[in-house]
Amino acid sequence: MMQVEMRYGYGTVAIDILDKNLVGVLDTTETVPIANPEEAICDAISKPIASDALADIAASRETACIVISDITRPVPNKVILPPILETLEQAGISQEKITILIATGIHRPNEGKELEEMVGRSIMNTYRIVNHFSQKPETHTFLGETHKGTPVYIDKTYLNADLKIVTGLIEPHLMAGYSGGRKAICPGLASIETMKVMHGPELMEHPKSAVGIMDGNPFHNEATEIAKMAGVDFNLNVSIDKNRQITGIFAGDIVESHRVGTKFVEQNAKTTIPQPVDAVVVSSAGYPLDTTFYQAIKGLLTAFEIVKQGGTILLVAACSEGIGSKPFTDLLLKTDDLTVFVKGLYNPANFVIDQWQLEELAKVARKADIMFYTDGIPYQQLAKLFVHPLRNPQDGIEEIRKRYGDEATIAAIPEGPYVLAKIENNK
Repeated sequence: MMQVEMRYGYGTVAIDILDKNLVGVLDTTETVPIANPEEAICDAISKPIASDALADIAASRETACIVISDITRPVPNKVILPPILETLEQAGISQEKITILIATGIHRPNEGKELEEMVGRSIMNTYRIVNHFSQKPETHTFLGETHKGTPVYIDKTYLNADLKIVTGLIEPHLMAGYSGGRKAICPGLASIETMKVMHGPELMEHPKSAVGIMDGNPFHNEATEIAKMAGVDFNLNVSIDKNRQITGIFAGDIVESHRVGTKFVEQNAKTTIPQPVDAVVVSSAGYPLDTTFYQAIKGLLTAFEIVKQGGTILLVAACSEGIGSKPFTDLLLKTDDLTVFVKGLYNPANFVIDQWQLEELAKVARKADIMFYTDGIPYQQLAKLFVHPLRNPQDGIEEIRKRYGDEATIAAIPEGPYVLAKIENNK
């Protein structure tokens, strides 16, 4: 018997799995964190990838906009921002001419205690910090259409700055392949009109709009084109370990530095098993990734890659903020049939904010049964989420053994979306 500690909120949930059933505990490769990340960031922005040094770029600019991720991403902004801000000020850009823009995408704004948690009190009280609002058309500028016809509306605050800097975290992403880089612009700073296409079924249902895939990924290609249309002067991405410590820093050109970063993350995040399993026990990597069911669905997509057709995924997520945004919650609770829902997505008139995550849930449900344990959503409401609710995650393990027999094969992914789980049979 092995006890597996699954990330859950700020802590863990323990699940016991018999040795004969446990195929493996899939985890990221242990990576030594950078000893002095502040110094390493200074070095990275002075010797970037395929780009001039940030100080040289900033020397001829008067205003600057630094884009950061929202609260749903555990980006170490308190470490990343000071070296960037110091570099800009030393280059002659005054504090009042620097704006920090939160790339909320289509999420809610981050203010008050959340903002302090993200950037620290000193930065919060010193610099102008604003949130992107995707549903305020007057705050966007139309840049034209991509080659595939996506209308591109991007945040004016960003576009009006002389110096445009984006930051972020690189990790496996359920449809973009990997987060970071171009995602700071799209969906980070894009309007809802742009996201109606980017989160529409033509891109979402494409087989290469998937975790860990970059080549031929239409979402990645479209987002990259949009980022180039908006213009990015400098990119700084990091990778982190399970303790949220920085393991890699990738600064410079928006495309090249991100490419180097994704290769590094792939080496450390990818883990394989030789064949699909009957069941996968997965988390959504704890706080802040599992604060809502909306976010926790990303854990399901991690397991999706390695579960058998007709298998079972057991998800644990704290969901301290419940199901998610009001549009997502309302849509989910009123949906009775996922197949009918997905068919309806091809009619643009049916578009609803955050519908894409329900589409991802539908993708998982077509392949596997979903069991779900949380103490953040009332038990009686869970059945409306297209899951089999559990009062105890251990009950799920017993049910899996009943379904697939005493020799049921089970894999566990304690870190959820941080892991790139794949099937590779070298034989």
